[in-house]
Amino acid sequence: MTLSIPKDEYLSSVGTEYGPGEWFTVDQDRIDLFAKATDDFQFIHVDPERAKDTPFGTTIAHGFLSLSLLAALVPKIQPKPENIKMGINYGIDKLRFLQPVKVDSEVRARTKILSIDEKRPGQFLTKTEVTIEIKGEEKPALIVEWLGMTILND
Repeated sequence: MTLSIPKDEYLSSVGTEYGPGEWFTVDQDRIDLFAKATDDFQFIHVDPERAKDTPFGTTIAHGFLSLSLLAALVPKIQPKPENIKMGINYGIDKLRFLQPVKVDSEVRARTKILSIDEKRPGQFLTKTEVTIEIKGEEKPALIVEWLGMTILND
């Protein structure tokens, strides 16, 4: 569910923090599906028996799987402006994977709006710091500065 706020409230949201969101379980089925989608079958992700002998003691999610969860987790906590036509993934400024997500861990997102710049009339580039936390862990899975282009209807 995407939350909407008036455009002026959106534009004045720099510095605002949102979340945390709901916990989301990263299970082995999701990890296996991601391996199929990306053709990345490294044993640490898909072979529970071999993964037992690693420092993690179990399989872990791909770092890019953890990153891709932003698309599902962030819209549930961070509002977009009303009258939005579409949003486009514009890129990443900074990304750090701080800790792996072990199979069956629960993760959630927290965000902070770092900047909003109007690039063209009705087109806003938003830089958002996103932290993906792991339940029961001190260090997060990742911290990223995510760029999104929001295009409003005329």
